Amino acid sequence: MAYKTVASVNCRPMQMAPRISVAICTYNRQKFIGACLACLAEQTMPAHEWEVIVVDNASTDETAAIVQAFIAVHPQLPFRYVHEPQKGLSFARNRSIAEARSGIVTFIDDDAEAVPHFVASIAAFMEAHPEAAGAGGRVLPKYSESPEPAWMNKYLNGFIGRVDHGEPIRIFEGRMKYPIGCNMTYRKELMLQAGGFNNQLTFRGDDKHIYHAVTQLNKAVYFLPEALVYHNIDAHRLTFDYFKKLFLKTGNEERIRVTMENGTTAVAKKAVEYLIKWGASLLIWLLFALKGQEIKGRYTMYSQWFTLTGFLKKDVFVR
Repeated sequence: MAYKTVASVNCRPMQMAPRISVAICTYNRQKFIGACLACLAEQTMPAHEWEVIVVDNASTDETAAIVQAFIAVHPQLPFRYVHEPQKGLSFARNRSIAEARSGIVTFIDDDAEAVPHFVASIAAFMEAHPEAAGAGGRVLPKYSESPEPAWMNKYLNGFIGRVDHGEPIRIFEGRMKYPIGCNMTYRKELMLQAGGFNNQLTFRGDDKHIYHAVTQLNKAVYFLPEALVYHNIDAHRLTFDYFKKLFLKTGNEERIRVTMENGTTAVAKKAVEYLIKWGASLLIWLLFALKGQEIKGRYTMYSQWFTLTGFLKKDVFVR
């Protein structure tokens, strides 16, 4: 992987390598980045044992100023600010890997709020299980500006980034899919061996790619229920326009990922899979309608239709 050299702002010199590095890749998130940093400032792990790397992916709002002011006011915290000029989430995540001083890297979204034991629980698990390639924690939505919409249902958990597989610690497999970018941890060495995040997946698909790439080397990626974050869902994210664009982009980037990982034959198979899922969503729509919840079924159908459409499109831009 190639990384551009851009100066970072360090809160203070650090001598010993931290047990764990927490990476926040951010873009124009002035609304929530302060709360994200504040929750990390309240972590139970001693400050000298870990670090936070905030990678600003060329924000144009007040994100940089908020982060730098927070670091200045909290010099005792192991927080660093880094500017990554190449736009795209995967570029920012790869920069995080390059900057991380620990062999364990945890990624948390810039609109997420972690519980106080979040960092300590991940570090302890990864240290106690050297065979583990990585981990993904629980993600619960926090409707910060409006209540949960009437159309929300379990088939749309991916739209709000909800991940909740119960209490047992267990390996991701089957319907559990993979850890999402809002709350995922991997060993740095394995991510580098896997080639890092896919820079052609700049918005939606790089967390799925890194999971598949890492598990080609080591399949032991665990779900950690106690590693909990709350994911802020603002009013804009619940608009139909955003809903449509997100699923279009999901399908678009899945086509890129499948083509790169498995070739053109796999693209045709995936298209058939999406078509079947869209057909199934029509039945789900009918079942919801029979229960007097037609809007839930309609949005479920929309999600599959837009994903299929995005998969068949050449490119969809969302930022």
